[in-house]
Amino acid sequence: MLAVVDKVHIVGMSGHELEEFVVQLGEPKYRATQLFKAVHERRLRSFDDITDLPKAFRAKLVEVADISRLAVESLYRSSDGTRRYLMKTTDGKPVETVFIPTENRDTICFSSQSGCALKCDFCLTAKLGLLGNLTAGEIVEQMIIVLNDVYGVGGETPHGTNLVGMGAGEPFLNFENLIQALRIMADEQGLFIVPNRVTISTAGIVPRIYDFANLEDRPRLAISLSAATDELRDRLMPINKRWNLHELMKSAKELQKSLKRGERFTFEYVMLGGVNDSDRDANELADLLERYALRRVKINLIPHNAAEQLNYHSSAPEHVKRFKNILESRGVSAYVRTPRGSDIYAACGQLAAKSRTSTSSAFTREENDVDAKRELTPEGVTLTNA
Repeated sequence: MLAVVDKVHIVGMSGHELEEFVVQLGEPKYRATQLFKAVHERRLRSFDDITDLPKAFRAKLVEVADISRLAVESLYRSSDGTRRYLMKTTDGKPVETVFIPTENRDTICFSSQSGCALKCDFCLTAKLGLLGNLTAGEIVEQMIIVLNDVYGVGGETPHGTNLVGMGAGEPFLNFENLIQALRIMADEQGLFIVPNRVTISTAGIVPRIYDFANLEDRPRLAISLSAATDELRDRLMPINKRWNLHELMKSAKELQKSLKRGERFTFEYVMLGGVNDSDRDANELADLLERYALRRVKINLIPHNAAEQLNYHSSAPEHVKRFKNILESRGVSAYVRTPRGSDIYAACGQLAAKSRTSTSSAFTREENDVDAKRELTPEGVTLTNA
């Protein structure tokens, strides 16, 4: 019998790890395949529901393992069809996930951390501070919960599913758990969401960009930029004080070398009215890309999503259009992202575990604000001078 002090969260285990686990429990290896498919393909969230497993084995699993560690506290529905899920971990940390439907595809925006440590000045999530890293299982479980809510337990997804790691937190400060989760979700016996349907966003954790470039089966990458000079980026994104634009662009150039034929990566640029949206800013951005010979990139222009706690507003639509035109005249591919779910605090930069909105909920809601001021030291990377 396996000696277990803390229960194992099997949602964060690969097929191979599950094999070792069930063998230690005295079961044949093939039980691991049954268990993996039940959790990830059929998206079952209770051992009692896995009725193709022997009752005695299920009872044993209840004693030593968990199949669910996230609980939905509130669900908010936007007028545009977007859904924001406010979940809680077993130790009470908030986790937010967003479902964005369109005619041709569905997208789930997932979180990698509870809160965020990076203090980007225009982002509401920064007001939370960092509450903790999510485990690989907690990352995967977000997708299971959302898909079950939208399509029913084990229901088919008519468009397939795209994932974006652009929720709360800095994914590259939780790199190992992130990569483990992505590999689990790519397994063809489970969710089968392959890397080319996944985009991860980083604020610029340079060492991890090099690590990412060396991955064989990797998702797409989006680097949050939002300024083309160190002076402005230092103010908007304090991570720039640790790894400045020169270091960031060098890592981006290394990533460019590793791209497959026809592949590109993205720079995200949040459009802040009167701050970074002038003609000069557009030309400085084009100059920056030209200086480092970054040709296999596209720029996503993101109109800022306002909030009372933030001293910024979005660029006027005509400024966004002019900015885009200047970039394109300089040979840079540029696109404008359409905001989704801003009325329920689900849009880019708005995730702050808000438990009060004017929308109705399909789940029981608690009306107490989340006390999220505590910060933890990020694991794996030192953020001195940030």
